[in-house]
Amino acid sequence: MGFGDIFYIVAFVLFAFMTFVIIRNYFRSKFDDEGRRKDMSDTQDENQSSQ
Repeated sequence: MGFGDIFYIVAFVLFAFMTFVIIRNYFRSKFDDEGRRKDMSDTQDENQSSQ
């Protein structure tokens, strides 16, 4: 294998890893530890307190 082939494989692996990390961090920022959406928590708290 030439240098170009090795470079292509390394670039592809880095791209896949970076994409995975970006998606994982996006979902971590959207959900809390219990799996509930952070942006929906205010409406759930208001609904539970009004019942």
